Amino acid sequence: LAFGIKDQPNRFVGGTNFFMDGFWDDKRKYRIWLFQGTFCATGGTIVSGAMAERTKLKGFGIYTVLLTSVIYPFVVYWAWSGYGFLNYKNAQGVPESIVGPPFMDFAGSGVVHMVGGVGAILGSVIVGPRVGRFGSGDEDEFAAHSVPFCVLGTFFLFFGWYGFNPGSTGQLHDVKNAHTAALVAVNSTISPCISGLVVFFLRARVLYPKRLDVCGFCNGILAGLVAVTAACATIKPWESAIIGFIAALAYQGASMLLTRFQIDDVVDAFPVHCVNGLWAVIAAGLFGNPKDGIGGNGIFFGGNQLGVQLVGALIIISWSAVWSLLILAPLRVIGFLRLSDHFQKKGADVMEHSPVKAYNAEAHQHEKVENAALEAYNAEAYQHERV
Repeated sequence: LAFGIKDQPNRFVGGTNFFMDGFWDDKRKYRIWLFQGTFCATGGTIVSGAMAERTKLKGFGIYTVLLTSVIYPFVVYWAWSGYGFLNYKNAQGVPESIVGPPFMDFAGSGVVHMVGGVGAILGSVIVGPRVGRFGSGDEDEFAAHSVPFCVLGTFFLFFGWYGFNPGSTGQLHDVKNAHTAALVAVNSTISPCISGLVVFFLRARVLYPKRLDVCGFCNGILAGLVAVTAACATIKPWESAIIGFIAALAYQGASMLLTRFQIDDVVDAFPVHCVNGLWAVIAAGLFGNPKDGIGGNGIFFGGNQLGVQLVGALIIISWSAVWSLLILAPLRVIGFLRLSDHFQKKGADVMEHSPVKAYNAEAHQHEKVENAALEAYNAEAYQHERV
């Protein structure tokens, strides 16, 4: 559906190469299948984080299958196949779209992250918050259980982005493509660094409770990565810094709105992926100087890219939202989506997994006791020294 181009292609969807048909005759398709498959899987993982800890596996499994086999492939065809209505060649062989220049999304800010982010916000709303998440007085119990794991996961994602973004050049056999990949890698470094630091500063010095928030820093990094992914090949490094700065503000504002409206998005998937996916698509229409010769067409430099970026974003959001709603709402109604309150309180590990403990809680409790004893000892030693 995404890349299976028919003999007489249309502008809406593909329809060949099912079950790798024809791959052996054109072995380049194995590379495309593997690389694009990782993008497809990413869309599903974005939603999983938002709906964690209260979602039934069977319901989420059904949604993920439909997301990756129906919702996502259509969007890919429109934007990346070279034949969809957002990016195709006219009779003269010049790329265009139904509204002017071709839609620009180099490595998936809109195609991947915005699709997953829309599913994340609708999934969070439809499945509902975790038991006790809001108004119970136990909100602190829902904080990340392991900050080192958050940091480690961010390192994994940051490193993986160097495969997603520079890898989207598709080839490195000549100097031009190598230079493009290098520029993409640099932009994919500057934006997340700026974004992460801005979020970290805001939470440490401006926003309550004014503490050093490492997990916020990590999500700020991811927000900056998403925000630069659409235009990373068509902008200069100073432009990626601006994009990253605005990404931090967009992420922080959207994250606060989720809390304000008591929407339980466990990992802030909506602010990171949907909000900054949208910002990335818009930024590709704002930045990028056509005179630089790297494909930029930003309105700040006299280009005309912004219109198709806005239309493309609206179409992608609408398509993803309508289908997600049609899938998730019936799943909730028939009892396939939300775990019962009793199930949540006991924990899915205890109720349906083996082994019954994902983490050694007893060892963790023992460590807390030891730390408390050590703090008491240090306090006593300090008092004795003062005397």
